[in-house]
Amino acid sequence: MAIHLVAGSRPARWRAGAAGLAALGLTLTACGGAKVGDTSSAAGSSGKCGTFNLAVNPWVGYEADAAVVAYVAEKKLGCTVNKKDLKEQVAWQGFGTGEVDAVLENWGHDDLKKKYITEQKTAVSAGQTGNKGVIGWYVPPWLAKAYPDITSWKNLNKYASKFKTSESGGKGQLLDGDPSYVTNDAALVTNLKLDYKVVYAGSETALIQAYRQAEKNKQWVIGYFYEPQWFLSEVPLVKVNLPAYTTGCDAVASKIACDYPVYNLDKIVSSTFAKSGSPAYSLVKNFSWTNDDQNLVAKYIAVDKMSDDAAAKKWVDANPDKVAAWLK
Repeated sequence: MAIHLVAGSRPARWRAGAAGLAALGLTLTACGGAKVGDTSSAAGSSGKCGTFNLAVNPWVGYEADAAVVAYVAEKKLGCTVNKKDLKEQVAWQGFGTGEVDAVLENWGHDDLKKKYITEQKTAVSAGQTGNKGVIGWYVPPWLAKAYPDITSWKNLNKYASKFKTSESGGKGQLLDGDPSYVTNDAALVTNLKLDYKVVYAGSETALIQAYRQAEKNKQWVIGYFYEPQWFLSEVPLVKVNLPAYTTGCDAVASKIACDYPVYNLDKIVSSTFAKSGSPAYSLVKNFSWTNDDQNLVAKYIAVDKMSDDAAAKKWVDANPDKVAAWLK
């Protein structure tokens, strides 16, 4: 989840462009719903909630955020929540049209902030989520225990042959997620002179399954992963130490030779929504929880196969004080 990570992103940063624009038109037209600014929408100045247009980006941690915020908005504030499944860059395009009121989990994206907050002024920050985002390269626990030095990038070439697969062209395989995720990994392999090739698992689910099987069967897997992520409570992957991140070390995408930064994840809302007087805006602004909170709800959804509403209800019922703080 990331455009080249100078701007920051996450386990998945989705490509925009013509396809993104087409997706925006198709998705938003299909979703319908009131525009921000309509008297029937969340932008009503009376303080009544009306329709709350909530973007849902495609990873389960974000789905957990959206499940809980939507549930509270509906049950506690009487909002009509219109959840829209949109990739990151596409969601930001909706701020100016009123089709999107809020994005709940932004992973950096200085480029999008510059375009939509600074230049177009169609969006504003609504504060941090409380989550810390970590992206990096990980190995299964058994591998780190058996070969402790593998957690330093300097030793990766020594083990490259162990990671070879039919897809890695004679080099070690570095496993990434969905092909639409844009990461720094190819540049890191080149600039650190590592004998590896980036290969895509195909999805977040496939990436998780690869790590799960690697731990179970003591297979050699190294790849991209991230926190917060519920899977780490099942299989505590071990992070590989890449050259330390320093400010500006990722300024030129093709020259990146440093680790990913730690992201203080934040919320972005449309400028109109922020001025609307809607109780849904106050909820979004006050919404804050921990990585453990998010991981728990994500586990309810991904592992326990609960519906979004059921997962949210279970968490909300168990955390009345946190929810009350969001509603002040």
